[in-house]
Amino acid sequence: MRLLLLLVLIASPLAAEPPRLALPVDCTLGETCHIQSYVDIDPTDGALDHACGTLSYDTHKGTDFALPDLAAMVAGVSVLAAAPGRVRAVRDGMADVLYTEAEDLGGQDCGNGVVIAHPDSWETQYCHLRQGSVAVREGQEVEAGTRLGRIGLSGRTQFPHLHLSVRHEGRVIDPFAPDAAPGQCGAPGESLFETTLPYRSGGLIAAGFAEAVPDYAAIKAGTAAAPALGAKGPALVIWGFAYGSRPGDVMRLTITQPDGTTYLSTEAGIDRQQAQYFRAAGKRIRRGLRPGRYAGTVTLLRDGRPYDSRETAVIVR
Repeated sequence: MRLLLLLVLIASPLAAEPPRLALPVDCTLGETCHIQSYVDIDPTDGALDHACGTLSYDTHKGTDFALPDLAAMVAGVSVLAAAPGRVRAVRDGMADVLYTEAEDLGGQDCGNGVVIAHPDSWETQYCHLRQGSVAVREGQEVEAGTRLGRIGLSGRTQFPHLHLSVRHEGRVIDPFAPDAAPGQCGAPGESLFETTLPYRSGGLIAAGFAEAVPDYAAIKAGTAAAPALGAKGPALVIWGFAYGSRPGDVMRLTITQPDGTTYLSTEAGIDRQQAQYFRAAGKRIRRGLRPGRYAGTVTLLRDGRPYDSRETAVIVR
């Protein structure tokens, strides 16, 4: 009996461990990029992330690592292999454009992308890469950290980001909670990432000054922040760009004059859940501003307490 058991163990080796994942983007979380959406673990029509938060949407099958704006995408941010393996499939050539519901992608929602096969039927998939940036070929062996391409806007997407999917034997796995039962959130356990990626259920993306309430398109393009303003301009406005709102959140906007006194301090409430949003506040300039450096602070309040904050400044001449 012992001999038979030994033969069975030799013939059927233990299954390989899941791949350990490195950060798949060359950016700093919380500074130059953020996680916009997690895997939806809710089997119903609702959406729930692994931490029992709402930073997901119905049937979302991956983790979205987002850039702050289109300017960051144009500057170039590399997408990196999260683990060693063999490239199973690639696609390139799709344009970087904002998706609209009228567009038929023909099943190519991933846009330009790469699929990497790992031992024991594990796969990682990298979507929405920039057109012309895919740097690997089918059948190529890659190591963790190999550059696969750059973050883009191809496929079904409204903002520049990398969508990372993890699968085992074709089944979607949440890399932050790989052992959780379907629909189970807040379960203890180790994520597949080599380093701890702090969970954020929303936060601030950017802040800046302008001479009027900026267009949302300019904020998302990265062109809304003015480095300098005229003392006799039309207005002095501060704005904050954020993600993952919850009803009841509040954005506090404050402007401090060169002498340290408060020029403006106001709060704007958020009444619904939004993936991304902005708020702005300011004053019309009637007699001219004092020249100098104006400092701005944008604070996101959640449950009445500061949750995130961004500092900004502008020179008034």
